[in-house]
Amino acid sequence: MRALLGRIWTVRRAVALYAGVLTLGWLAGSYLRDLAIPEMRPMNEPRIHAMVMVALVVFIVAAAIPFVPGAEVGFALLFFFGAQAAPLVFLGMVGAMVLSYSVAKIVPIRSLISLSNWLRLGKITEFLRRQQAAEPQNEPKAIMQNLDNRLARFAVKNRYLVLIILLNTPGNSILGGGGGLAFFAGLSNAYRFWPFLLSVVIAVAPVPLAFKILDLAG
Repeated sequence: MRALLGRIWTVRRAVALYAGVLTLGWLAGSYLRDLAIPEMRPMNEPRIHAMVMVALVVFIVAAAIPFVPGAEVGFALLFFFGAQAAPLVFLGMVGAMVLSYSVAKIVPIRSLISLSNWLRLGKITEFLRRQQAAEPQNEPKAIMQNLDNRLARFAVKNRYLVLIILLNTPGNSILGGGGGLAFFAGLSNAYRFWPFLLSVVIAVAPVPLAFKILDLAG
């Protein structure tokens, strides 16, 4: 009975932590979107340029934070400024993903092991310890060796394609959003920088490009 109650408490603690992080992410995304997109009012050109730069910085910060739906800020910028903002949104989103990926590279895996151990997530803790012991150049192979599920192995083998799909999946903020996915990619050591960057460019390009094409066609 004590073991059962311990498991129930562990699950409740993990779910509560996840729900709290997800809620804070949505609230932060909503606040940052309102900060980046001010009310419509007459203003001179220098003020418009300053507002665009502030919006871009806010967008990069928002999109880089895990569980914050930064894509919403990007869509708001596109609808507010139109096709003229498409290049900035594209560069901002790519920059945010690279920022999140780079930050993950300096996070000690020991911290994640401690967190998963605190949550009593035994399998995840064991998995992270194996990843810590694996050599970086053999990381994808080590991950596949630690997976029993055939679908999971397929996902690791085709990880760049999976990343592109997940970045374009509606509601991916549940999985951490673009920032969370990029953070995990950097943390896992399974994604090399240049293929990762190319995958992000392919994933991000369609929407800003569509706005630009529609503007030229109109």
